[in-house]
Amino acid sequence: MSNFSAFAGQRYLNLESFRKNGAAVRTPLWFAQDGETIFVYSTADSGKAKRIRRDVAVRIAPCNMRGTVSGDWIAARAAPVTGAEYDRGMMLLDRKYWPWKAVLGLMAWFRPRPRVVIAIRAE
Repeated sequence: MSNFSAFAGQRYLNLESFRKNGAAVRTPLWFAQDGETIFVYSTADSGKAKRIRRDVAVRIAPCNMRGTVSGDWIAARAAPVTGAEYDRGMMLLDRKYWPWKAVLGLMAWFRPRPRVVIAIRAE
């Protein structure tokens, strides 16, 4: 049984990353699952991206759009990806959240900011 089986059929996950002082920061996010990997995306200059670049340890749990957790927390490791893995993650996210992600992508075109795809894998 997959460590990420609790995310099947879910639309949001709560990502808990950690500040330098150890304080946890929780963020509800869209995600796409590809086997034992979960992909999320954000702007490259976001707090969550900065925290993950500094410390790969995260926790994730299924949640609703407001971040209310609906399952158990799972310890995981997260890291930004590039190349084919970036493309695969974006394609899965585009497919899962069509047409809403396309609308957000169009709006972002007017205010371009670098994006990052983050791969999350169980510890």
